[in-house]
Amino acid sequence: MTLSVTVADVHRMTPDVKQFRLVADDHGFEFDPGQHTAVHFEADGEEQSRPYTAINAPGTNQLVLAIKRYDDGTGSVYMHDRTPGDEIEIDPVEGNLHLRDPDRDALFVATGTGITPLYPMVRQYASEGTGRGKLIFGERDQEHLIFRESLDQLRAGTDAVSVEYVLSDAADDAAWNGKTGHVQDHLLETFEELDDLERVDCYVCGVPEMVVETRDLLEDAGADEDRIFTEGWEADAAAED
Repeated sequence: MTLSVTVADVHRMTPDVKQFRLVADDHGFEFDPGQHTAVHFEADGEEQSRPYTAINAPGTNQLVLAIKRYDDGTGSVYMHDRTPGDEIEIDPVEGNLHLRDPDRDALFVATGTGITPLYPMVRQYASEGTGRGKLIFGERDQEHLIFRESLDQLRAGTDAVSVEYVLSDAADDAAWNGKTGHVQDHLLETFEELDDLERVDCYVCGVPEMVVETRDLLEDAGADEDRIFTEGWEADAAAED
């Protein structure tokens, strides 16, 4: 069963990412940070849907989605054409990515828009976690780092969570003095910092190949495979490429 919501406002976050605030009449959204809804739309004469993560806190009549536009992406193109006042149909909020145990150490690994479910989870961990949390976030360049200002404020205001950025296209960026390459290149040093991976909950989201490779690296380094959490479809997607 879908729910009708109204686009209240639209805000550009990066050159290719927009934030949409959706409001429902007489409906409160209850969910775990990190879970997603699905937007329904018509394309090529067929009903389709695409999942997008709610990045706001639960318990209100609103959902906030951060959506990257892909030129060949039917769902993202549809959403980027929405304007305030438009009505759209969405599914209830659900999904496999949510914080399991705030009393365990936590590692969050994201690339690109894979940050959208992990961002609210990191905020929740910073508020409720009793262990150590670390986010490694990979992007092309500084301009495309979604939530950077919020994440910088979060890590400046707490010792509970550390945040590291890894840029894959920063060779000519004289203003960048952080890590470069891919997030997988820097995982081994992170594992050493975390000491005992068996005591760490690992949350991974991003392009399928990164998710699959990161899971393998985690398991090889001693992480409990039952404490590595992803959306669950990445292995099949990576095998198709």
